[in-house]
Amino acid sequence: MWEFLRAGGPVMFLLVIASIVGIAFTIERGLALRRAMVIPPTLETALDNCRTPADLPRLAQVAHATPSALSRLTLLAQDHLKEPKDETVDLLETRARQEVVKLERGLVILEIIVGIGPLLGLVGTIHGLIKLFGELGKSGLTDNTALAAGISVALNTTLMGLLVAIPALVAWSYYSKKVENLAVDLEALLDRFLRHQYRGKL
Repeated sequence: MWEFLRAGGPVMFLLVIASIVGIAFTIERGLALRRAMVIPPTLETALDNCRTPADLPRLAQVAHATPSALSRLTLLAQDHLKEPKDETVDLLETRARQEVVKLERGLVILEIIVGIGPLLGLVGTIHGLIKLFGELGKSGLTDNTALAAGISVALNTTLMGLLVAIPALVAWSYYSKKVENLAVDLEALLDRFLRHQYRGKL
């Protein structure tokens, strides 16, 4: 393994760093985007059961006990229930976009790794081929086996670039869709909550 990495030259070590960063962000986003972390089940239940103003204190208690994107939006909505519904909805939409941006944090790193992985691999391959043919130009082509071995080593970085980019692409695609689904669930929960609370004010 060490020989494989060392033969790829300095670009190979950049790819190793990119791989480590990609793995770290994949794990971090996997933990942060668990549904229970964004939409705690106890808060979801309390939100669905909050039908009258008398239920609001209990809802606030549960929201404070379960810090999350849903709890922050719930408390914001609860604090502005005295205002017209349209104003509360506009305020929630603005804050919800901020929460979605927080959920997407780190995904841009995975997206960058998806783009630069193959490119770094290509740079490493071209660098290896330039070095190989430069040496052949000095010594002459006397051994086809050495030429094939040199090309094989040069292609190591292309392989490594793809091995780095493909898992990052899978993770980025999966988490992007997950953020989208969580955003839809948040919107649906808060919409039901507002309809219940404003029903008697219409």
